[in-house]
Amino acid sequence: MNLASATMVALLAAAGDSPAIVVQAPDSPVRIDRAQVLTSGDAPPVLLYSATNPTGDPIDEFTVMVFVFREGSLKARQVAPGRRALEPHGSKYSAMVLDGFPIQPSDVIVVGVNQAQRLGSAEWWRADLQPAAEEAVTRRKP
Repeated sequence: MNLASATMVALLAAAGDSPAIVVQAPDSPVRIDRAQVLTSGDAPPVLLYSATNPTGDPIDEFTVMVFVFREGSLKARQVAPGRRALEPHGSKYSAMVLDGFPIQPSDVIVVGVNQAQRLGSAEWWRADLQPAAEEAVTRRKP
């Protein structure tokens, strides 16, 4: 593990108050293992997450989608720029600034991988995560 990855792991471990809900399609070639929303003063929140390739095939590129729910209603969606090179059975740590919509402390953040492309393939795996995100928020309500 390099210094940047070790730093990301330490930040994930230290940021225990604002976990994001993770959703994924059952056949996803990339999974989000852990996701936290970090906040600091007036800066926009940052989603810090780890992604893993559970397959034996290298992933060339994948994208992460974030949903923001307020009082149970979907208020925003944001897609991270494509993440590159995820080795077979490997993990990668990454961050995404949540600056597309003002986030309030009571908002619920849901995250998942919505598309991926295997190395050497022209085809993209894609999933519509919105129904799973909506269901996860509904299950979370008291």
